[in-house]
Amino acid sequence: MRVAEILAASEAMERALALLEGGDVVAIPTETVYGLAADATNGVGVARIFEVKGRPRFNPLIAHVADLAMAERIALFDPVSKRLAQTFWPGPLTLVLPQRPGNGIHPLVTAGLDTIALRMPKGFGGQLIASLGRPLAAPSANSSGRISATTAEAVAADLGPKIKLVVDGGATSVGVESTIVKLEGAKLRLLRPGGIAAEEIEAAAGMKLLRGAAGIEAPGMLASHYAPGAAVRVNAAKVAKGEAL
Repeated sequence: MRVAEILAASEAMERALALLEGGDVVAIPTETVYGLAADATNGVGVARIFEVKGRPRFNPLIAHVADLAMAERIALFDPVSKRLAQTFWPGPLTLVLPQRPGNGIHPLVTAGLDTIALRMPKGFGGQLIASLGRPLAAPSANSSGRISATTAEAVAADLGPKIKLVVDGGATSVGVESTIVKLEGAKLRLLRPGGIAAEEIEAAAGMKLLRGAAGIEAPGMLASHYAPGAAVRVNAAKVAKGEAL
């Protein structure tokens, strides 16, 4: 059975770019969790993300950018969202914004919505996007519904037979997904909690965050999103064979 090649981040750039240019996917390290990346303008590559993860196509993806200039070519920024980007990017904050017409993003990325979720990652992810010159669609590198991977080994154990390359950047520094927010008129809504505390966002935005949303506007909003790959017992006083606390 074929398994993914694992390359250190310092050695993986050329191989990763070749796969992305060819419409394939690459598992990459970010500061939050490992991501399963494809060129966000390439429908074949984006479709591979959904195929590999077993992810429903009505669940939108985050598009990752190299810098604010790239983000502004993709989406329309209001003053509050731009201030948040300038404060927290690169970093674990995702902004849901109106799409800029003609931005070239494949509609599979946004699940047909007129908005798009954008983030600027640190480290290898940001360097890869800058080298490619185009945004990357990149949900977490795990089977849909499973816990997100924070090491290259965890990615390979889950998705190894389905992908060609895992870029090893070591354990992620944040360890959870990005926080997702969206400005709705004069109100800022928290769509998904994550790597940046709500209080930090409120301080930078100068307004309180609202919680909850009516529909699926961003990744991580399905009723069942993350689940361990084993049975769970509650109120367990002792550990049985094959279990862990």
